[in-house]
Amino acid sequence: MSACLVFLLSSFFSSPVWAGELIDKVKETTDKIIAIVSNPEMKKAEKAAERKRLIREAIDERFDWDEMAKRTLARHWAGRSDAEKKEFVALFGKLLERTYLDKVEGYSGEKVNYEDETIDGQYGTVKVGIITTQDKSISVFYRLKKIGSDWFVYDISIEGVSLINNYRNQFNSIITKSSFQNLMERLKSNVEEGK
Repeated sequence: MSACLVFLLSSFFSSPVWAGELIDKVKETTDKIIAIVSNPEMKKAEKAAERKRLIREAIDERFDWDEMAKRTLARHWAGRSDAEKKEFVALFGKLLERTYLDKVEGYSGEKVNYEDETIDGQYGTVKVGIITTQDKSISVFYRLKKIGSDWFVYDISIEGVSLINNYRNQFNSIITKSSFQNLMERLKSNVEEGK
């Protein structure tokens, strides 16, 4: 199940066990997404591009793409120029959009429960439990960072698999075996194929 689908489902049929600041932030964003995907006008085929744009804008308000990109490149981030960093952040965001946003509309009756939230200084976690239509339980953790007075998602773990760690391992392998430029070429190619 994709991270963005999980994010969207967090407001469908949800039962918050714990209501707190972080859960409220996640729910605020999912409410915006639900308003978009449940609008009959936006379900029309000719509205697909606009619908995706509006969903991306709603997600942009809660996800820290810069932090996600930085954590994904890890030790390879510091050696990049400002222009390379900016281009990588844009491509990484488009890759995630291509990979996950199309699945947002794939809701099929899953039940989502907000189970807990924890805050440790400027970092926090929201634990979500998803019950599939086959009664399988899926654990999801949103990792957030406080910037100023607001909280932003920088990683999502589904069944113990971190989105950031997964991409970090893939990208590190490409950079180590080849080059950063090769990674960028592959990202561009993947993004172009998804159009």
